[in-house]
Amino acid sequence: MVASRHHRKRRDIEIARRRIHRPGRRNAGLRLRRTRSSLESRRHRISRRISARPPGKSDRVRFLITAGPTREPLDPVRYLSNRSSGKMGYAIAEATLEAGHEVVLISGPVGINRPRGAAVIPISTSDEMFDAVHQQARNCDILVMCAAVADYKPAKVSKSKIKKRDGNLSFDLIPTRDILASLPKNRKYIVVGFAAETENVETNALEKLREKNCDIVVANDVSRADSGMESDENEVTILFRGGEIKKISRAPKKIVARELIKIFANVCEKRLTKKIA
Repeated sequence: MVASRHHRKRRDIEIARRRIHRPGRRNAGLRLRRTRSSLESRRHRISRRISARPPGKSDRVRFLITAGPTREPLDPVRYLSNRSSGKMGYAIAEATLEAGHEVVLISGPVGINRPRGAAVIPISTSDEMFDAVHQQARNCDILVMCAAVADYKPAKVSKSKIKKRDGNLSFDLIPTRDILASLPKNRKYIVVGFAAETENVETNALEKLREKNCDIVVANDVSRADSGMESDENEVTILFRGGEIKKISRAPKKIVARELIKIFANVCEKRLTKKIA
């Protein structure tokens, strides 16, 4: 009897010890629920950071946005430029600020009031745009290249005004530096390129997406009179690295900008969630 009681006592002690040092299914389930709860909580914080007005400065997404045209000087009074008004880029900047995020806006010469709350860096030439983007991109989460940067510039800039004379005038043009192509491939930030096309919009945009190593390309048909350059409205096609294509029907640029920010935010959220998963 004594030996039997002693044996049962030792057995009970051993069982208790195992329960302490090796949690059973109930404790394992509790740990799993806590892990899932912690992951969902982190995902919720990321979603709130991206999609809604963040509670504090540290939770804001940092957008670097380019807008407007560039001007490539030919002489002290003339330059080569394009019809970009900057309205789309400025609308994107305003929509980003409305969502509560940080905005650095690199802007070419435009006749638009600066978005209140944005840090604006004014530039004129493609070289100035190139340098500003590379200086600021290292600090951003998303780079939105909406500016219409000149593809060519005069090979030589006259120091004095070129006088009108009889006969033709000719000058050489050289390619400007390609900002998108110059960005590092192993970057940490998302890159959104814009493609202003007059024909084969999706085909040309897809080529730009692949060749320029963009995450997203937003394309529009600038040959239309009812949208695009200088217009208050736009209609765009969005192409993604993974092959997905979305369209936003013609609407005021401010409305289009809000829809674009939702799309950009979703891509950013997925990338951040993947990092912590």
